Order: sequence, then C-alpha cells, then structure tokens
Amino acid sequence: MSSPTPILNTSLPSSFRQIRIELAREHGHPEGAHDIAYVMVAPLDGDDRIDAEVWRQHREACPVARLRPGEETVHGHLVHRRGGSWAFEYEANIPDEGGYHFNEERFVPGEYVSVNEEGRMHPFRVVSVTRL
Repeated sequence: MSSPTPILNTSLPSSFRQIRIELAREHGHPEGAHDIAYVMVAPLDGDDRIDAEVWRQHREACPVARLRPGEETVHGHLVHRRGGSWAFEYEANIPDEGGYHFNEERFVPGEYVSVNEEGRMHPFRVVSVTRL
C-alpha cells in the first residue's frame, strides 16, 4: 500500500475538526484513562454531528489513530457503513471498531460516546474538538 497523499488543510471545508476521545469511567478504570484514546479527523455539521455528505466528498481526509499505552499507534480511517453507522477501519490486522450511534452523537467536549471494541462497548468522553 502506498503512502496516502498529504492533506492540505486549506483544501478541506472549514467544518473539519480533529477530535480526541478518551476512555471514560468504567469497570477496571474508575477514573477513566487519558492514554486509552482515539484521535480522528471528521467534518461536523452545525449540530456538531459527523456530516456524512461532506465525509463522502473527502473520505481520504478522515484518518483515525488508536492510542493504547505500551502499544504502537494503530492508524486507520473513519468509514460510513450501510444503515448510517460509523466505524474505525484499520490498516493493521485488527478488527474494525464500531462507533455506537455516532450518527446521532454530538462531538463537543464533555459529551460521551461509545465504541464497540471486539464485541464489548466502552464509554469514551470527548476531550477536545479543534479546527484543522
């Protein structure tokens, strides 16, 4: 697989944001975990939800990084599935991870979202949303 073409921020619509979500409180992590996280780039609409129409026009501009302590960062892309759901599809040999109701979720700091990792839902908190 060849290296992706670099994305020039000026070539993207102004709705694109870099979003960081971190593991929220759950069993085994009573305080959450800032080092278990995802960083993704996605277009957001006026309600701070992922904009599927803009995503379709700029799919290659929506990378995802899966961050885990003591592990190499895993890179992939945000993908839109049939029926309107969203997932993280990786370049490495690990299963895709589905965003639970990402099509309905608002990506603003302090909000919570869920990610299905190997058949188990985990809560994540949106910690930052920044312009590119």
